[in-house]
Amino acid sequence: MADTDRTETDARGQLFDQLDDVRAGMLGVEGSGQHMQPMTHYFDRDTGELWFITSRDTDLVRGIGQGNTAHFCVQSTSQDYYACLSGPIRQSQDEAKLDEIWSAVAAAYFEGGREDRDVCLLHMPLREAAIWSSSGNPFAFGIEVLRANMTDSTAQTGTHKVINFASAA
Repeated sequence: MADTDRTETDARGQLFDQLDDVRAGMLGVEGSGQHMQPMTHYFDRDTGELWFITSRDTDLVRGIGQGNTAHFCVQSTSQDYYACLSGPIRQSQDEAKLDEIWSAVAAAYFEGGREDRDVCLLHMPLREAAIWSSSGNPFAFGIEVLRANMTDSTAQTGTHKVINFASAA
């Protein structure tokens, strides 16, 4: 379950833990006219950067071109934590990073393995993240909805936070 108190006090650390816990999210490129698509992310906690391995011959890479802005959305497996991360995205020639994150799973998507000419590394330094978390407890949710309907208040089932990584560094 998401810890709404931690969302308020340590949103950045909680986000990083969530990124470690989920296997994939949805990646989209601003202004490309394309739907977001599922992608496995590789997260560097120390630098606040996302990395993706994809094929050079995809609409996603064409949408990025020489550089663009992207959004990457994740949801916890317990469906009580959601985040939309944004930042610049570009193709990268960082062979050391590609070697670091390369795996048997990535190799399964390329006939030539790591040396396949279509392997494309994408780099996305985080600029901002919007986070929504709730307790995930169905009993607490029901009580809160009941309370809101019996009073003049609205339901308070979670919390929302925005992180600006430029100012948080």
